[in-house]
Amino acid sequence: MTKDNFPGNRSVALLLDPDKASSEGLEKTLRIASECKTDYILAGGSLTFNSIDNLIDTVRKYCNIPIILFPGNLLQLSLKADAILLLSLISGRNPELLIGNHVIAAPYLRRVREKLISVGYILVGSGKKTSVEYISQTEAIPADKSDLVVATALAGEMLGFNMIYLEAGSGAEKPVPSEIISAVRENVSIPIAVGGGLRSRKEISDAFHAGADLIILGNGCEKNPGLLAEACSVRDNIINRLTT
Repeated sequence: MTKDNFPGNRSVALLLDPDKASSEGLEKTLRIASECKTDYILAGGSLTFNSIDNLIDTVRKYCNIPIILFPGNLLQLSLKADAILLLSLISGRNPELLIGNHVIAAPYLRRVREKLISVGYILVGSGKKTSVEYISQTEAIPADKSDLVVATALAGEMLGFNMIYLEAGSGAEKPVPSEIISAVRENVSIPIAVGGGLRSRKEISDAFHAGADLIILGNGCEKNPGLLAEACSVRDNIINRLTT
């Protein structure tokens, strides 16, 4: 897997938090992920107490879906994943999350440059303050400020990021509005990932049709494992229409 083929056209990823994935529940979730041909497993979270390596090892035990590291902090770095998202929180002004942590991580990651996928990470307001905002000490861009989101995404593309990630935050009350996804899609040519607050087939379908290349599901699947199958079904229907 390289930055040139990630993500594929209309893809679905399952984000697994090492602290929330019990071995019994994880096995069931990964079985569903394999059956519905989930494209990627993302490993990481805002705040974790358990080893990211243990999670990666467990995922590989139960399925052969590509594993992508989604590091929430420097303690979550691992070389075991198939690819590593190098996240820069460009919607905030915390220097550590813009470049500081990346400088510290660079000597460790230089041996696996071919695995790195640089991501412009943009938080969009969802109605309440999320865990990501608390941990990152930044504020999300308000959902009614689409022009700011678009300008931020444009800046990310101009700076050379491989992908833009629009996120409402873990446990968000509402997903990123379709209008914002569409506006960003009209203005950038790099892939767009969307996550946070997606809890229904309609919301996932709306995000794909608005221009998302990759849908990332996390909390929604913890409460409703069938949501992952729904997302993959939406993906398949869209791909079938595009290829027929």
